[in-house]
Amino acid sequence: MSKYPTSSSAELSAEMLVKPVLNISAPAHLPDSMVPSVSLLPTDKRLILFTRHSLRERSDGNGFTSYQLPLTAKGRVLAKSWGRWLDGNLPYSLDVDSISSPIGRCIDTAQLMQEGAGLQRCIAHQSLLVEPGSLVTEPETVSEVFKEIGVLNFINRFLQGNLQGTKNSYQGGIDILSLFYQHQPEQGHLMLAVSHDTLLSAFLAVMFDIKEVGWNDWPKMMEGVFLWFDHKPFIETSVHLVWRGKVHSRTVSSLLEDYYSSGYPQSHQSKLLLPPEVKWH
Repeated sequence: MSKYPTSSSAELSAEMLVKPVLNISAPAHLPDSMVPSVSLLPTDKRLILFTRHSLRERSDGNGFTSYQLPLTAKGRVLAKSWGRWLDGNLPYSLDVDSISSPIGRCIDTAQLMQEGAGLQRCIAHQSLLVEPGSLVTEPETVSEVFKEIGVLNFINRFLQGNLQGTKNSYQGGIDILSLFYQHQPEQGHLMLAVSHDTLLSAFLAVMFDIKEVGWNDWPKMMEGVFLWFDHKPFIETSVHLVWRGKVHSRTVSSLLEDYYSSGYPQSHQSKLLLPPEVKWH
């Protein structure tokens, strides 16, 4: 059973919701959660889809995945058809630059989704969407632990603040949020942000204030969370998320309060990757 919240923490009026085109079937191999999430999206926001990459080749069986593994043929078809589906079913334009992990399968996912929407836009490589980045700060320290305990235990120890060589979990969440805040598209547009399962699972757990996740919580390939911000300065804004058919909200100020209460005083705030316009004092 999933440990993420099972009820919506925010409600949107019926007039604000996208009306899905039900007579167009979803792409084959798309995770079941994605179309129900689309039906909960508001209209005319600065929308971001933070997604795991599409279907990739299998790992070597030891549970650890090389960054060299490419998308499969089905994965390439899925990414392209998902981009085409979004372009045809959302009142949002995908005609905007994307951001991505610099790993090949993530870049290819963004490119193929753009192609499906009939576009060819820039794909900016972002170090916060890969590791080391938003979670890991000392890869040499973390590498052996990761191999010893496995990815799920690794993420849970990260969330519980019990892992050397990593950021505070709230800092990791705020860093990613600030990256998205700085790269918001124009109103009425949808920007793609393509990354990996570890980053997406940790980000969602921080947003939902969950300290331990299970495999049922783990993002599938080509599964993602839609999000948008209130039109306010970063320190005052709320982020709204649609994940697996539920709408959730979290204020940036509450994340910062949790960050400070976890033992990281305000003197550490310069280490946060915050937008340049944020005023702390």
